[in-house]
Amino acid sequence: MIDSINVKNWITQEEACEALGVRKQTLYAYVSRGQIEVRDDPQQANRNLYRATDIAGLLKKRSLGRGRKKIAASTMAWGEPIIDTRISTIARGTLYYRGRDAVHLAASASFEDAAQLLWDTSGPPHFPSFEPVAFDGPAEARVYAALAHDAARPSRDHADRFGEAARLVGLLASQFFTSRSDEGPLHARIADAWGVPRHADLLRRVLVLLADQELTSSSFAARVAASTGASLGASMIAGLAAFSGPMHGNAIVRVRAFMDEARRVGTGRAVEERVARGEPLPGFGHELYPQGDPRAANLLSAFDAPHAARELIECVGRLTGTPPAIDIALAALVEHCALPEGAAFALFSIARSVGWMAHAIEQIEEGTLLRPRAHYIGPAVVD
Repeated sequence: MIDSINVKNWITQEEACEALGVRKQTLYAYVSRGQIEVRDDPQQANRNLYRATDIAGLLKKRSLGRGRKKIAASTMAWGEPIIDTRISTIARGTLYYRGRDAVHLAASASFEDAAQLLWDTSGPPHFPSFEPVAFDGPAEARVYAALAHDAARPSRDHADRFGEAARLVGLLASQFFTSRSDEGPLHARIADAWGVPRHADLLRRVLVLLADQELTSSSFAARVAASTGASLGASMIAGLAAFSGPMHGNAIVRVRAFMDEARRVGTGRAVEERVARGEPLPGFGHELYPQGDPRAANLLSAFDAPHAARELIECVGRLTGTPPAIDIALAALVEHCALPEGAAFALFSIARSVGWMAHAIEQIEEGTLLRPRAHYIGPAVVD
């Protein structure tokens, strides 16, 4: 039943009661306690609809039971927050940077403005440009090589941390493009280096939208490294390493494969066959945004997406009701702007590096070691 209700964003009272196995009175109690969101049905007067993901969440918690180990394990996979932070949060489908709506911020703020907010500094940082390091390999590997020296640097005191963080962001960014200038905002330098100055404002918007997103896998990795006393450079590498996987920052690989499949066999067929096989639709749906990823909606509203992307978004929406996530919006942007190969991962990495530094510094100043316990399920221990 969980799988079936996840297909729909809102379900009827009868469907909600059947899914939970409860009477109407119990359903109302869940609503009154704020555990299930309710709204009017726009297609039928005097009928309410109930948020399906809230109900799925209750069913998931029920199936896990209340054992301490099971609850702890569940927090490692889209579970409840496990680390206090002042940096960012997602509340009712909206992403906030220190209490400010990130989508509203993206309308006009520079990437430097976003960093100032996330880092809670008195002024915006300057991200310096560097010559890319000489390295025979892809840009992602060149970033590791550039950061390797900084990984051995000792942790700075509070006054120097944010200056070091700004230098590291500039160092990482410079491995993806060669700038002729150290002046001006970073998004403009990237646009000039890639030969698309007319699209500079779109790049600015992307960088702001992607700067942070609560406690992602990569931010957690950066925090774990920082909690051990590792340098900011080492924390940056830890964040980047976690980010590089196709289930996280490199999701563009799976999105492009899906888009290529849609071009090859036809959009409708590609979507229908994946749904029939029970396979995910890369670039669509997000666990934390059941009503749709606001970053994707905002970005897609800022330019005319290519026909293939628009057709895929429309088809998935029509057949499954699943809204687009930021990854397909980013893929559409790269095609629209004719950005170079690897640009999607580059933009995402540059943007999120600001978030990694925010989390690493917050963890350093917290002064505690992050060390989860394991729930052993191996062979019996022999005395």
